[in-house]
Amino acid sequence: MIRARPFNYPYDGNLDPEKTALLVIDLQIDFLSPNGYFARKGYDPARLRTIIPTVQRLVQAVREAGCRIIWTRQGYRADVADASPYDIWRAQRAGINLAGGSRGAMLRDSEGYDLVPEFQPASDDIIVDKTANGAFYQTDLEMILRAQGITHLLFSGVTTDVCVHTTLREAVDRKYQCLLVADACASGDAYAHDAAIHMVTVEDGIFGVVASADDVIEGLKSRIQKPDKAA
Repeated sequence: MIRARPFNYPYDGNLDPEKTALLVIDLQIDFLSPNGYFARKGYDPARLRTIIPTVQRLVQAVREAGCRIIWTRQGYRADVADASPYDIWRAQRAGINLAGGSRGAMLRDSEGYDLVPEFQPASDDIIVDKTANGAFYQTDLEMILRAQGITHLLFSGVTTDVCVHTTLREAVDRKYQCLLVADACASGDAYAHDAAIHMVTVEDGIFGVVASADDVIEGLKSRIQKPDKAA
């Protein structure tokens, strides 16, 4: 099991890497770069970048344990056909021209849409592109999870209070068992980050459980070592 709060994960003690996936949410240039979308909104991306080493360790441990890794990226279509007038208005308030093609931001043909250079998905990793904050909304994420037999999800990425939390709530409603890796998530707003983590644990874990990256890694390593000890 993985040591977590308000209870250990998973609840029945059956930690099966083949049924577990790590979701790495939106670690894109637009969010983590000093010149990206997030910085233009007035937030300091340095707060987000602090989790990079932790997520790197987590990804490595999850990969070694045999879990699937799913990366998400958020942005509008290159032709902006999926952006409403309200989306465009909000972007303009942030100093972003969604009609700017490759010169714009939050667009799938722009440089900022890519993951930051510190992360290079493996060939058997899965990438899900999304327009909304939640990774389930109008994507094939749920189809992928069902096809792969995934029932347990670990959450990391940015931002804790928006895309990570939205996707986690969507997953809980779909009956996935969810664990938020607190120090592998970040927000530009410290209060919002702490509040989002707290909300997972209220009502005795209504949205799942919370654990540190070290505890997740330790739990996964223990699961890998068990067959060797039995042999």
